Amino acid sequence: MTIIYLVLFIIMMIFVFSIGMLRHFMPKREILLVLVVAFFIGAVGGAFFLQPIYEELPEITSFVEKNIPNNEETLYLDLSSSLDTNKLHDELSKMEGFKSYDETSISIPMWGFNQKEHDYFDGIVGNIDSHYKNYNVTSNKINIELEDNYTSSQALKSFSDWYKLVYGETISYAQIKAVLVIDSSQLDKFKEVLLEYGVVPTKIEGPVQDTINSTNSSMLSNFEFILVCGGFGIIVAIIGIYMDSVVPAYRRFKKAINTKRKR
Repeated sequence: MTIIYLVLFIIMMIFVFSIGMLRHFMPKREILLVLVVAFFIGAVGGAFFLQPIYEELPEITSFVEKNIPNNEETLYLDLSSSLDTNKLHDELSKMEGFKSYDETSISIPMWGFNQKEHDYFDGIVGNIDSHYKNYNVTSNKINIELEDNYTSSQALKSFSDWYKLVYGETISYAQIKAVLVIDSSQLDKFKEVLLEYGVVPTKIEGPVQDTINSTNSSMLSNFEFILVCGGFGIIVAIIGIYMDSVVPAYRRFKKAINTKRKR
């Protein structure tokens, strides 16, 4: 597809060049119109044919980083408690390039606490499960950090059992934060699997993502890129306009150089 787009854009530039070479057959005042048409054709060609390629530039520049041995990417995931995290973990761990998967914390939305309720939860949560490494109670949410190698399903079960015992109800929803470390060369495959589960990484860290971010920050906006393409069309038209003058001048210059060498 890239080759097709490039060929189509080149054909458009050949057309612009040909229009420029017709200057001898048109009044001088029409040259300005030729430049305007050249800009328009260049801009349209850039928008339709070059811009899709330009937008893929970050992925292209990251290709080298993806193939350097031992490069790793860290993916930060926000998962719903309705997702079968054990199944997700099992599938990810069987894939080539898997390094590690850790569920680091859970967040449990609650009703809006008054100060008395806030103080109660703030004092009791740490006693529910000894594997809660740390916790924080806000005005409407309980955030719990998990010990290493302790899963979210275990943590949620212990909290849910306590909550049901005290309040007679079950926890309907919780958010799980997880960290997935993979080989950089397999980043795209892991993204595809995560997407099948409806999961998009909230953040990615690693050499591939650094390259993508760096390229994105240095790229022109879509409007600026279209203007550059239009400017390129003008340059091609100008070359066509003055080609009849440039070629003889180049031949005279080349002949003069050869004569000087012979002397």
